[in-house]
Amino acid sequence: MAIDFEIPEDAKAMRERVRRWVHEECIPAEKRLVDRESFKVVLAELRAKARSQGLWSPFIPKEYGGMGLGPLANALVQMELGESHLGALSMNSQGPDDATMLTLLAHGTDFQKEKYLKPLLNGEKRVCYSMTEKAAGADATGMQTRAVKDGKGNYVLNGEKWFSSAASAADLALVMAMTDPDAPRHQRYSTFIVELPNPGYIIKRDIPTMAAEGPLSHIMGGGHSEIEIKDLVVPAENLLGGEGNGFNMGQHRLAYGRLRHGMHNVALAQRALDLAAKHVTSRETFGQKLSKRQGVQWMLADCASELYMARLMLLHIAYKAEKGMDLRQENSIAKVFLANMVHKVVDTAIQLHGALGYSRDTPLAAWYTHIRSQRLVDGPDEVHRWTTGRNVIRAFERDGTTAAAAGGDLL
Repeated sequence: MAIDFEIPEDAKAMRERVRRWVHEECIPAEKRLVDRESFKVVLAELRAKARSQGLWSPFIPKEYGGMGLGPLANALVQMELGESHLGALSMNSQGPDDATMLTLLAHGTDFQKEKYLKPLLNGEKRVCYSMTEKAAGADATGMQTRAVKDGKGNYVLNGEKWFSSAASAADLALVMAMTDPDAPRHQRYSTFIVELPNPGYIIKRDIPTMAAEGPLSHIMGGGHSEIEIKDLVVPAENLLGGEGNGFNMGQHRLAYGRLRHGMHNVALAQRALDLAAKHVTSRETFGQKLSKRQGVQWMLADCASELYMARLMLLHIAYKAEKGMDLRQENSIAKVFLANMVHKVVDTAIQLHGALGYSRDTPLAAWYTHIRSQRLVDGPDEVHRWTTGRNVIRAFERDGTTAAAAGGDLL
């Protein structure tokens, strides 16, 4: 059987539809955003139009109101949506909601799906995920937030959470807490569904970061909150996936989040490269267009190479996902590569724009400060590189070659 990179016609058609949607609807709509009310109006209009065209929740099964796309088609769609910060929001495909919806689909009870998942799928509510703590960043098993039964059919949670993304825009939170400190390390934690606002879930602040912030940053879900959890009462019926399964559910959820970040990074890098190409083909210095200069062409070539490798990585991972194959090694490799790729491309685009790129007259400066987080979120680069390196050693010890941990199954 020949190696075939032909994309199925239906997936091609869907990618093209979403590309047009982003360029004809989402990017122009960005200019209309000035405050909370304009955001609500613009997003409502976009979502109504998207839904009427069948562009809604790409990765959600059709029986739940989504498009039912498989891993490959969804990857192609996400690699278009990331060109606009309204792209994913317009189709109810934004993080952190997307991975949480998948978790509820896989592990929620009928009651939980009806009460909590349904409004998320309809775009009526948003959800955040409270796992990270100051003392438990890359090592999630260091979480100290506790959940104890009160003997009245409830759990009572106490602790703190840190960098709960989109908490200030959320109507629901998934909170992970320790339910059995004596259990094996990965079986100590459970996940609870919490309705917001809640007096026991106290948003102390949205943590200032190096990312450029505007009046809409947190309203759109771009903030990262510090949370105090104090005597938070959660009914037992809101325990998600059973006691002791919080960590494993969280890792599965983060696996999709890493890929979604990577897909959106490809889209953002492509838009940045397009801006750079537009600028150098119209800008003249010393009597010659910038695009005629060999040094500029080399810079563009490096960006194109990075994007090419990034797309191949995601296509291979999507292929493995379609086949139900283990993709954890490739996921870690791609997570690190894609986070650094988007930084290199945006940085190059800024350089090619000169002082204009450093200014706020283009979106590049804001993108640059935002994408620095990509090397930290869903596991810092160093942890993924550590995991990848361990797997290289294990492959060699098992097989006498490192090929299995370095894409060798391609051959």
